[in-house]
Amino acid sequence: MDADAARQARADERYKWVALANTTASVFMSMLDGSIVIIAMPAIFRGIHLDPLAAHNIAYLLWMIMGYRLIQAVLVVNVGRLGDMFGRVRIYNAGFVVFTIASILLSFDPFDGGHGALWLIGWRVLQAIGGSMLVANSAAILTDAFPADQRGFALGTNQVAGLAGQFIGLVAGGLLAAWDWRAVFWVNVPVGVYGTIWAYRKLRDNGERHRSPVDWGGNVTFAVGLGAILVGITEGLQPYAGHTMGWTNPLVLVLLGGGVLLLAAFALIESRVAAPLFQLSLFRIRAFTAGSIAGFLVAVARGGLQFMLIIWLQGIWLPLHGYSYSQTPFWAGIFLLPLSAGVLIAGPLSGTLSDRFGARGFATAGMVVFGGSFVGLMLLPVQFPYWAFALLIAANGIGSGMFVSPNSSSIMSSVPARHRGAASGMRSTFQNSGTALSIGVFFSLMIIGLAHSLPATLTSGLQRQGVPHAVAHHIGTLPPVSSLFAAVLGVNPVQHLLSAAHALSSLPPASQRVLTGREFFPALISGPFQHGLAVVFAVAAGLSAVAAVASLLRGGRYVHPETAAGAPAGRPGAGPAAVLPGPAAVPDGPAAVPGSPAAVPDGPAAVPDGPAAVLPGPAAVPDGPAAVLPGPAAVPDGSAAGPGRPARAGAEREAGRGRS
Repeated sequence: MDADAARQARADERYKWVALANTTASVFMSMLDGSIVIIAMPAIFRGIHLDPLAAHNIAYLLWMIMGYRLIQAVLVVNVGRLGDMFGRVRIYNAGFVVFTIASILLSFDPFDGGHGALWLIGWRVLQAIGGSMLVANSAAILTDAFPADQRGFALGTNQVAGLAGQFIGLVAGGLLAAWDWRAVFWVNVPVGVYGTIWAYRKLRDNGERHRSPVDWGGNVTFAVGLGAILVGITEGLQPYAGHTMGWTNPLVLVLLGGGVLLLAAFALIESRVAAPLFQLSLFRIRAFTAGSIAGFLVAVARGGLQFMLIIWLQGIWLPLHGYSYSQTPFWAGIFLLPLSAGVLIAGPLSGTLSDRFGARGFATAGMVVFGGSFVGLMLLPVQFPYWAFALLIAANGIGSGMFVSPNSSSIMSSVPARHRGAASGMRSTFQNSGTALSIGVFFSLMIIGLAHSLPATLTSGLQRQGVPHAVAHHIGTLPPVSSLFAAVLGVNPVQHLLSAAHALSSLPPASQRVLTGREFFPALISGPFQHGLAVVFAVAAGLSAVAAVASLLRGGRYVHPETAAGAPAGRPGAGPAAVLPGPAAVPDGPAAVPGSPAAVPDGPAAVPDGPAAVLPGPAAVPDGPAAVLPGPAAVPDGSAAGPGRPARAGAEREAGRGRS
C-alpha cells in the first residue's frame, strides 16, 4: 500500500507539471494571437491589396482588431460552464483543435480587397472560439492539479504567459510581417498541432463534474447583450453623418441601450434559475468580488495601452528618428521589449511569493507601480529619450506582473471546487470585456483630443507648403480617426490624400519632398497627439488607483473550504477530507481562537495529508461544519495533532472575513 501511494504521489507530481506546461503554451498562443495581428496590420492590408485610408475600409480594420476580443469576451464564461458540466479537459482539448484549424484557414486567404478582409474576420471568429475554450478552462485545470500552497505559482505562471503573449505578439507580429503577412497565422500551426496531440495524450479530468440543465435564457441574454454593447462600441468609433465619431448614430444607441437592458434581464434570470450560467453566489465571496473588479479595471487600463504605444512609436517617434514607414512595425515591436521583460520577470516571482505571504500586498503594490508608470508616460514628451520610455514601460510590465499572478490565485482559490470552470470563465470575461471596452474608450478619448487641435494644425501646415486653401481645409476637416488609423498602420496619409485631390503634382518639387517625406506628418500631429495621450494616460492612472483600492479590500488570504478539502494534486476521485474534531485549521490561515469563527488569513495551512493544530472547543469553518473534541485528533495520512494552543494575537482582527 505504501509503494502504491508513493507511485501515485510521483505520478501526481509529474502530472501537475505537464498540466502547467500544456495550459501555459495554449494560453500564451491564444493571447499572442489577439495582439500579433495589430502590429502586422500594415502588411496584411498590403497583402490583400486593401486601401487602409478609404473611409469604408475603417470597419475592416476595427473588426480585425476587435472581433477576436469580442468573441472571447462573450464566450469564455459559456465554455467554462460547459467544462464544469462535461469535463474541463474535454472542452479544453476541443479548443486546441478548433484554434489550430482556424489558424490554417486564415493563412490561406484566397481573396483580395474587401472579400479578403471578410475571410480573415470570419476565420478569426472561429479562432477566437477555440481560444475561448482554451483560456476558460486552463485555470480550472491547474486549480484541479495543484495543491493550494502552489496555486499562486501555477496560476501566476499561466496568467503571466497570457499577459506576456499579448505583448510578445507585438514583437512577433513585427518580425513575421517583415517576412510575409501570412506568417502571423502560420506561427500558430505547429504549436497547435503538437499541443493538441500532447493534450489528448497527457491531460486528464481531475475536477468534479456537475451535469445540469443548460441555462438557455442566461446564455442568450448574456451573449446577445454583451455582444451588442461591444459591437456598439466598435461602430461608435467610426465617423457618422459629419461627426468625428458615431456615438450619435441611432444604430449605436440601440445597440448600447438594448445591450444594457439584456444584461439587466440576464442578472434577473440568473438569480432565479437552478443552474445559472453566472454563479452570482460567488460574488458573496469577498476575495472573488474584489479580485474580479480589480482585474476588470486593470484590463481596461492595460488594453488600450498597446494601441497608444504602437501609434506613438509607428506613427510619430520612429519616423522622426529616421525609420521608414515600411520598417516601423518591426522596430516598434523591438522597442517594446522592456514591457514584455517586466511582465516575465515580475509575474512568476510574485506568484511564488504570494503563495507564502498572501496576494493582497503584492497585487496592491503592483497596482501602485502600474499607475505610477502611466503618470510618468503622461509627463514624457512626445520626442522622448528612449531610456526614459524604456524604464517607464518596464515599470508598467512589472506592475502588471506583480498584480496578475496573485490576483488570479486569490480568485480561483476562493471559490468552491465545483464552480472552478464557471469562476475561470467569469474571470476571463471580465478581463476580455475590459480589454475590448478599453479600445473603445481610449480610441474615443484620443479622437476627442485630436479633434480639438488637429484640423487647424493640419490645415495651416499644408498651406505653408503651398497647398491651396480649399484642399488644405478639406483635408484638415476630415475625421481624425483617419489620421489615427494612418498612424496605427504606419503610413503617411498626406501623400495619399493630396494625390486623390490631384493637388500633389502641381506643387513645387521641394514641397512635394517635404509633404511625402517621413517627417512632415509625424511632426504635424505630435502636438495634438500629446494632448490626447495626456487624457488617455490620466484615465488609465485613475483606473489603476481604483484597482489598487479594490485589491486592498480583498481581505486576508482566503481559501474556500471545499477547495482546501479537495483532492491533492492530480489525484482523481478523492473526495473531501474528513473534518477533524476540534477547531478547524483553515488552509492558508492560522487556527482561530477557541470559540470564534475561523475565517483567517495569511498563515500556514493545515490540509489533509499533514498535521493539524487542534484547540479544545468549537470552531466555525466558513461554509463548513463545526466539530468539537477536546484533546488530540488523528490526522489522515499525517501525524497525530497535539494539544491546541492559542492562535497568534490579532489573527481575527487581521482576517476580516473570507466572505463579505
